[in-house]
Amino acid sequence: MNTSTSQSLDATTAQDWGATLLRISLGLMWVTHALLKIVVYTLPGTAQFFGSVGLPGFMVYPVVAMELAGGAALLLGFYGRQVSLLLAPILLVAAWVHLPNGWVFTNPKGGWEYPVFLLAATIAHWLLGDGKLALRRSRMFAPA
Repeated sequence: MNTSTSQSLDATTAQDWGATLLRISLGLMWVTHALLKIVVYTLPGTAQFFGSVGLPGFMVYPVVAMELAGGAALLLGFYGRQVSLLLAPILLVAAWVHLPNGWVFTNPKGGWEYPVFLLAATIAHWLLGDGKLALRRSRMFAPA
């Protein structure tokens, strides 16, 4: 006879909390990467890097704005699935930029491993949804 008063975590609740952890982790990653470009590399420095890999330097401004606003939206759970879809192209471009450097991200100039992993996590978030503690959910552009 089990006299334990502890409650087990059912599968649906576990999935919801897993989706929440994924959403918050992605949000933190986006915000910190935006701040890295602003504070450490500086916007002009990041624009110069963009130019060195064949991207227009002015694109740093919309990219950083999307990273910062998108990361904040993910942290809050504000239309998270849609935000993930909007941020995915940034990761596709990052993977493309790092493709010539090989797979491992610790290679000189970084490989494509990390951006592709983040892209997979972003797609997983889109598929799973926002989980718990989300401010505003929407089914628009969500899988059926």
